[in-house]
Amino acid sequence: MNTPEWLKPGLYGAVIGAVLVSIAGFSWGGWVTGRTSNDRSVAMAREHVATALVPVCLDMARSDPERAAKMAAGWVTIPGTETPNRDIAQACLAALDVNKSPERPENTINEG
Repeated sequence: MNTPEWLKPGLYGAVIGAVLVSIAGFSWGGWVTGRTSNDRSVAMAREHVATALVPVCLDMARSDPERAAKMAAGWVTIPGTETPNRDIAQACLAALDVNKSPERPENTINEG
């Protein structure tokens, strides 16, 4: 098939324009591929689940008399799983004052 001579510059311009728009969109426009979008959503979901379960972990930690023995991961094993969730454990330990025992008073400064 022979294309008219006047059509070639328009086709070249369309192809070059499409390439440049794609480069600009992925570089500066915020476009992402499906895989990148999926990876970001999985990471965000994991973060939100850990954030939502930290208050439960803290409540269980504060009310458990065997707190020191279970500090390793006893409160972060989600029902239905056999292993503790590392993200929740780290978030819980960050929110929990590990060095403070339940019996120790809040203010330990000697004023005398």
